[in-house]
Amino acid sequence: MNDLKEIFYKTFIYDDRYLFFLEGLKFTLIIAFFSVLLGLFLGILTSIIRDYHRETKKMKFFSKLCDIYVYVIRGTPTILQLMILYYVVFKSATLSPIIVGILAFGINSGAYVSEIFRAGFEGIDKGQREASKTLGLNYIKTMRYVIFPQALAKIFPALGNEVITLVKETSIAGYIGIVELIKAADIISSRTYDYFFPLVVSAIVYLFLTYILSKVMKYGERKLNHGV
Repeated sequence: MNDLKEIFYKTFIYDDRYLFFLEGLKFTLIIAFFSVLLGLFLGILTSIIRDYHRETKKMKFFSKLCDIYVYVIRGTPTILQLMILYYVVFKSATLSPIIVGILAFGINSGAYVSEIFRAGFEGIDKGQREASKTLGLNYIKTMRYVIFPQALAKIFPALGNEVITLVKETSIAGYIGIVELIKAADIISSRTYDYFFPLVVSAIVYLFLTYILSKVMKYGERKLNHGV
């Protein structure tokens, strides 16, 4: 018991080391939140461009660009994309590592979100598109009022899984100097020479975050299905 108290004191209390965890949690939440927003924007935009081309045969060039974007991002590791952005693309720019992290994780998530929405759009019965054309609805109105709401209800669980995965992927942000949860645990471990306790605390925080997100996603799923 005395050993546990001493480990707890060295990990959290001494020299205000708990502040590392708080800072790590703050940066983890900031990166995850804005990356999710960017990923949703890119994913929805990309999926709609590809779907528009599939339905109308227009915007072929942009559709091909979207195909390349999805293929490249899904075919390379997230950590590689993060390091290329930080050490190559923005090497000479005075851009905050936080911004680079948001861009990297958002761009990565956008490719997966695009595929999720594409599957959702293609899963809607084609007869509904034909009926919308019969009623005089153009592509934008058909997508807005008919296709998108139904697709969103169907893909919401997969979308929730992508959000949870993104939150956990922020753990590699330490590779570009961001003090997120894992980096905070590593800093404390290097000072206490004890890796077990700080890493366990980080794991508990991630479990708590994913638990809350799972509950929120399940609530949203029930609401969407009830609406449909």
